[in-house]
Amino acid sequence: MQTSYNGLTLPEGGEAIQYANGKYSVPDHPIIPFIEGDGTGRDIWRASRRVFDAAVEKAYGGKRAVKWFEIYAGEKAYREFKNWLPDDSVKAATDFRVSIKGPLTTPVGGGIRSLNVALRQIMDLYACVRPVKYYTGVPSPVKRPEKLDVVIFRENTEDVYAGVEFKEGTADAKRLISFLNDDLLKGGKKRVREDSGVGIKPISITGTKRLVRYAIRHAVANGLKSVTLVHKGNIQKFTEGAFREWGYEVAVEEFRGDVVTERESWILGNVEANPGLTVEQNAAMIEPGLEFGNDDFRKALYAEIQGVLDSIGKSHGNGQWKKKVLINDRIADSIFQQVIIRPEEYSILACPNLNGDYISDACAAQVGGLGIAPGANIGDGYAVFEATHGTAPKYADKDVINPGSVMLSGVMMFEFLGWPEAAKLIETSLEKTIQQKFVTYDFERQMQGATKVKTSEFATKMIGNM
Repeated sequence: MQTSYNGLTLPEGGEAIQYANGKYSVPDHPIIPFIEGDGTGRDIWRASRRVFDAAVEKAYGGKRAVKWFEIYAGEKAYREFKNWLPDDSVKAATDFRVSIKGPLTTPVGGGIRSLNVALRQIMDLYACVRPVKYYTGVPSPVKRPEKLDVVIFRENTEDVYAGVEFKEGTADAKRLISFLNDDLLKGGKKRVREDSGVGIKPISITGTKRLVRYAIRHAVANGLKSVTLVHKGNIQKFTEGAFREWGYEVAVEEFRGDVVTERESWILGNVEANPGLTVEQNAAMIEPGLEFGNDDFRKALYAEIQGVLDSIGKSHGNGQWKKKVLINDRIADSIFQQVIIRPEEYSILACPNLNGDYISDACAAQVGGLGIAPGANIGDGYAVFEATHGTAPKYADKDVINPGSVMLSGVMMFEFLGWPEAAKLIETSLEKTIQQKFVTYDFERQMQGATKVKTSEFATKMIGNM
């Protein structure tokens, strides 16, 4: 471990967080790197850091304290080092294992890839974790925002975000299109138009299973009722359809005693409702229109039902399955209406990368928007907590932006560290401050009788409310 990074020496009295055998060891004075972020990141980080330090002091009376250590990425790094993401910043984030960041810019057409994506891929932060819940008093466009309380687990390293794409008209694009048309698609009706840009969408067994495994572990550990695999497998059968299949495999092979699939719950529920039900009768209830299927289909279905009854009839039957984590799946476009009209039916959404990106922001909109949407990127031994919104450069250094996203990401971080008392102080004081209608402009314009305050003033009020 280095004694300095990017020319900055480490804070005195701090220690590194350790990781071994799947567990973190957190000292009372951990060194935690931070990236303040670009644009409005400067304002919201200053406010958030004050709140974090106040919560830790209040919760532990000086026994614990975070030793903050600044690392560089984005515009500040480029101005200082002519490098958008210096190696020392990545080295510090890995050496000290847990870090937190504000929003970073990626200029459109600027010739650099997303810094957020780069960090995730370099550190193999394969799970993007986005909890979405409602805080009393927050203005919302839906009638019952409190019904939505989900955690989204988004695969973070592959899918279209792998960055394997080729610009239309380039030699590489032409070569790939030629290979597809003249080799893989030869003799068929499918063709890729010659004037196409082409991207590759890899979804792997490895990436899928470790993401779903992490999601199910979270559900089991926290007593949550369901994990929903969100996919577009009806169209993309060998990528997102495979995500669904591999997700179910993880569930039944690695968590058999703790889970029941939705289909299994139907089979067991039918038998409970009618103990004399035959396999054939059960099959007809599971698959309406079974009589129109061929013999092979019917035999396979009968075997499936008998297999469920033989394998988990005793352990999961007689209502025991209702106490298990339900593993189900939903088509990606369907889930957008489900989280609006039936939000209480969902606890965890496990998604491929692109689906997770979309649904995270859509859910956040129901409970107040990205201004208070926290997030974390987690791998095996590393975690980066972050604001989920953009940099909003036109508001930079004006002290007006809602700092809730970074603050609630800090809540996630302290819970991750095993400091729940500090996390709770931040969360409850934020909610109380909003209930007092002491809010930044984004909420004030939607709330009758609210007081519009600066970012720094919101933080001061939160500290007082602790």
